[in-house]
Amino acid sequence: MKNDLRVNTWAELQEALFKDSYHDTLQRYRSPYVYRGLDNAAWDLRTSLMRLEGEYQGVERHLVRNFHKYSKRMTHFENLDAFWDTLAIGQHFGLPTRLLDWTYSPYVALHFATSQLYQFGKDGVIWAINHEKVIDYLPAKLKAILLEEGSNKFTTDSLNPVCRSWKEFDSLQKEKFVLFFEPPSFDDRIVNQFALFSAMSSSEALLNEWLEQHQDLYFRIVIAADLKWEVRDKLDQANINERVLFPGLEGLSIWLKRHYSPKK
Repeated sequence: MKNDLRVNTWAELQEALFKDSYHDTLQRYRSPYVYRGLDNAAWDLRTSLMRLEGEYQGVERHLVRNFHKYSKRMTHFENLDAFWDTLAIGQHFGLPTRLLDWTYSPYVALHFATSQLYQFGKDGVIWAINHEKVIDYLPAKLKAILLEEGSNKFTTDSLNPVCRSWKEFDSLQKEKFVLFFEPPSFDDRIVNQFALFSAMSSSEALLNEWLEQHQDLYFRIVIAADLKWEVRDKLDQANINERVLFPGLEGLSIWLKRHYSPKK
């Protein structure tokens, strides 16, 4: 792809991970990018809702409605009645949605680009999107929220009063757009992964196709397959692994299984 940076060494990777991270106004290294790591560079930015296939567009509202209905007695989370909180919690626990997971941390994204040993024969990839420039393409109603708050990112609290359903959200603007928002810190996984979510203004819209029309908003770091073992071992030594990013017995077990797997 046009905006790809292919890296073959650890040193090249470090340069790419912090590309354009210096903020001229703040005179600090505060990157405007958010990151998403994938084990296979050939994969697109397909959502879990899209992966249902079939008439997935028609079941989106039913998934959200039923998750909201049945989850209330199973969770201690506050504000589950609010639309964007319901979406965030559902996405976090595996509900098929149009949301995608992102992180502010390039190293967390690097973990997800090197987490599956069965994909070590394939190049990995990290998508990097300038979430500040994305604001330029938002509907005026959403831009006004950020202007009023003096912020460059949304929270569920700021979105809940404006859009109480996907129908309301999709009708804000004729042209497609994407927004990024931070979920509440409802468990350690969200905190440790430095997480946020993206949402497109149509359940059928692929984010990578939208980005192809806005080349100045993103770049991709393609990680050579031959580099993956070195990256994986160095991340483990730096304590960037499932034991930390997925606190609990499941994350511990996944980390131990991978850590002690032979190099094949």
